[in-house]
Amino acid sequence: MSAVLSETELTLTAPARAKMANLFEQVDAGVQGVRVFATPGGCSGISFGMTFTDAINADDGVLACDGFNVVVDDGTLPYLRGVEIDFVDEGDGNATFVFNNLPQVGGGCGSCGSSSGGGCS
Repeated sequence: MSAVLSETELTLTAPARAKMANLFEQVDAGVQGVRVFATPGGCSGISFGMTFTDAINADDGVLACDGFNVVVDDGTLPYLRGVEIDFVDEGDGNATFVFNNLPQVGGGCGSCGSSSGGGCS
């Protein structure tokens, strides 16, 4: 059975909740949630992404929100503890989900990465 995530493990800002709820009104009823995942990012460490998922696995953590679930597998969860997902709309057609408070994760070229998910320069 999947684990219930608390707001101390992963939070969503009000704009992120509103945007995700809006997106869920537009998807197939078989969609179970939004899966947040981590992938190796090379020099910049780990990159995060989101996709709709139609399955919640036994080793997933689930943050139940009004109208949708945020799903995180047990391999990604350690990297997301304390992270806040926000939705930023700059009004010029540039709107995106952002991950705030990312933990420091070592990359492959010295002092890469930052608490805001930056990379190498």
